[in-house]
Amino acid sequence: MNVLVINCGSSSLKYQVIDSVTEKVEAKGLCERIGIDGNFTYQPAGGEKEESAKPMPTHNEAVSFVIEALTNEKTGVLKSLDEIDCVGHRIVHGGTNLTHSYVVTEEVVKEIEDCADLAPLHNPAHVLGIRACQKLMPNTPMVVVFDTAFQQTMPAKAYLYAIPYKYFEEDKVRKYGFHGTSHMFVSQRALELMGNPEHSKLIVCHLGNGASVSCEVDGKCQENSMGLTPLDGLVMGTRCGDIDPSVVEFLNKKHGLSVEEILKIFNKESGVYAISDGKSDFRDIAGAAEKGDERAQLALDMFAYRVAKYIGSYVAAMNGVDAICFTAGIGENNGMIRKMICDYLTFLGLELDDEANKVIGDEKLISTADSKVKAYVIPTNEELAIARETVALVK
Repeated sequence: MNVLVINCGSSSLKYQVIDSVTEKVEAKGLCERIGIDGNFTYQPAGGEKEESAKPMPTHNEAVSFVIEALTNEKTGVLKSLDEIDCVGHRIVHGGTNLTHSYVVTEEVVKEIEDCADLAPLHNPAHVLGIRACQKLMPNTPMVVVFDTAFQQTMPAKAYLYAIPYKYFEEDKVRKYGFHGTSHMFVSQRALELMGNPEHSKLIVCHLGNGASVSCEVDGKCQENSMGLTPLDGLVMGTRCGDIDPSVVEFLNKKHGLSVEEILKIFNKESGVYAISDGKSDFRDIAGAAEKGDERAQLALDMFAYRVAKYIGSYVAAMNGVDAICFTAGIGENNGMIRKMICDYLTFLGLELDDEANKVIGDEKLISTADSKVKAYVIPTNEELAIARETVALVK
C-alpha cells in the first residue's frame, strides 16, 4: 500500500509517500509559508530536490501541489491519485477523549476541533489539512495519529496537577506529554533489539530543539516530561522547560509584561538560546564552548543536567531501568551530549562504550558488554510510525 503521510502546521505542510510493504520513502517534501507567499519542496527517492515559489493561499492549494508533484509524468512516483491507498495525518493534541489512532469520521474531526484550545496553533491547521485531502481524495480512507495518544497510559498520579480538581474535570487541565509517536516508535524498536523481555523498563530521551523524556514499563508509557503543553520539562532550544509559575507574576509586576508576552519569551526566547546568548543550534553552542565561551558551556551543562535529572527521577518512579535510548537530532548525532548525560548515571552501573558512542545517525548499542544498563542510539521515524498505524487501521 502507498501511504501519504501529512503533517500540517499553521503555515506549513510536510509530506511523505511510504510503501507500507518495503517501508521505503518514495517521495517527500514540504509546503512552507502557506497563506503568505508560498514555497514548495519535492524530492523523489534517489532524485534531485526541487524547490520553487508557489502561491498557496490555503492548505487546499498546498495539497493540490503535493498531488501534482507526486503524479508528475517525469518526476512523480505515482501514476494517479488512485495509487494513494490511504492517508495518515499527524495530530498534535487529542485531549482526553481521543486516546489512540482513529479512522477519520466527522465525529473524530469534531473532537479534534473541540480540543483546539489545548493546541490553538496546531489542531485547527490539522483540520484544514484533513479537509483539503478529503476534497481531493473523497474516497481514500484516512487515519489520524495523535502525539498525545501514547501517553494515555500514564496513571493519574503522574498526569494530574495538584490544583483544584474542577480544572481537570471541567477544563481538562492535566499533563498530556508530547512527541508520543517518536517515543512509541523508539521504545518498540528498543524492545525488539532486547528480544522483547517481560517486565521491561525503558527510558527514551527525544532530544532535539524540542526535547522530552519518557519512561515505559512493558512498552506502556508511565511518564513524559512535557505537560499541558510542550513548554514543560527539559531545557530546550528556545523553551525554558520547568519553571516556578510565580515567575510569571514577578515579570508581570516588575516589567509590566502581559501573560502573552511572557509566554512568548518562555517559548521563543529562552532555553539554551537564552543561556548561550543567542544560539539555539547545539553545533554552534558546542563550537563556542570549545573556544572557551563560558555561557555556551553553561547552556550545555544545564541541558545535560536536566536530562539526567529526569532520567534519575524516572528510574525511581519505575524502581529500576533496563535501557536508556537516545533519539532525535541531538540524541542521534551528538555523542558529546550523550556522554555528558551518561556521566551522571554511573551509579546505575551504566558504562558507556566511548568508541561506539561516536556513532552519528545510526542505530547502535553504545554501552559496554558489562554495563548493567543498556544505552542505545535509535533513530526515530515518526512518519513511518504514522504509516504503520494508518495501514493497521485501514486494513
